[in-house]
Amino acid sequence: MTSITPADGIQALVPRETMSDGARKLRDTYAITPGAPLFRTEFGYFCLERWKEQGMPEGVPLAELFSDDPGGTHGLGELGWCEAALAPAFETKVLADCGDHELVQDYAGRHVLFFKGRRNGFMPEYVDHPVKDQKTWEEDVKWRLDPTTAERYADLDQRMEHARTAAGQGMMVVQSLIGGYMYLRSLIGPEALPYAWYDMPEVIHDCMQTWLALAEAVITRHQRHVAFDEVFLAEDICYNHGPLMSPEMMREFLLPYYQQLLAGVKERQLDKQRPLFVHVDTDGFANPTIPFYQEIGMNVMSPFEVASNCDVVEVGRQYPNLVIKGGIDKRVLAKSKDAIDRMVEYILPAMRERGGYVPTCDHGVPEEVPYENYLHYRKRCVELGG
Repeated sequence: MTSITPADGIQALVPRETMSDGARKLRDTYAITPGAPLFRTEFGYFCLERWKEQGMPEGVPLAELFSDDPGGTHGLGELGWCEAALAPAFETKVLADCGDHELVQDYAGRHVLFFKGRRNGFMPEYVDHPVKDQKTWEEDVKWRLDPTTAERYADLDQRMEHARTAAGQGMMVVQSLIGGYMYLRSLIGPEALPYAWYDMPEVIHDCMQTWLALAEAVITRHQRHVAFDEVFLAEDICYNHGPLMSPEMMREFLLPYYQQLLAGVKERQLDKQRPLFVHVDTDGFANPTIPFYQEIGMNVMSPFEVASNCDVVEVGRQYPNLVIKGGIDKRVLAKSKDAIDRMVEYILPAMRERGGYVPTCDHGVPEEVPYENYLHYRKRCVELGG
């Protein structure tokens, strides 16, 4: 007797007609469907308090104000974002009073100079990072990345119940984790890291082996319950002229770990027929890294900062099989409605015709963007994006 795989969103995708509206629309985007309506969402906001002063109504959901689509994804975390997934985290404490500033040890073990009484909403100055050599790595950090630490799984059953429910609605299940470069940068620091490739490669490999062991342990538990649609790597490996690692260093310190991680994810998938999307998120001029990340299976990238010379229309032409998110210039949103019109009329019709594009600001919307400008931008997204 031939067994029938249940279309429950886990063993197999639920039928299209039973998917939630947001899930169906987002899956069409990921399928790079030419002419499909553009999925409406936003990267994030750093401007909401300013917008309230400018007349944004309070108590109204942002999705309603800006005509967002219903969510199409369900996220699985537990593996870090901009910092390593430390458990336990470092104690957050003030190390020194510096007049208008204070030196703080943060939860990632970094020494950070903040304005006194204000720790959010601006870029602080990072003075020191916890890993300097094998000794500091082992004594201060490595044990905090133990994959058997019970607190990592304390709410696993509840989280997986929510994930199974989302999968049953056709939502795209996304496993996010800190990427290798961002992880190493959070441990060693952006200035010390380029020297570390040469001065202590054995420490770098030990760090990455630990990253891989933790990721595989957590992901294995998640994959017992749900099938993944996407693996999201928070990487931030580029600055405004290109990558912060040479291709040689990327191949030595990132490639083998990414290959092993993703091979394991694919092998453990409960739905063996489901496409796995690999999403790399990096600020800066990302174009030179696209071929490298395609080697590990990357087929989604964001957020394509325009100030770093990223042009999503050109990237879309060069890489027709790449799902693209971002590319809306936050600087233009701060200018005038005419400037916004010129930008969206260049990007949105071309990218809708191509398919596989989600327009968002190329980072969180800054407070320099007036509320009325942003409303106008989202109105044009509806008009041009369908």
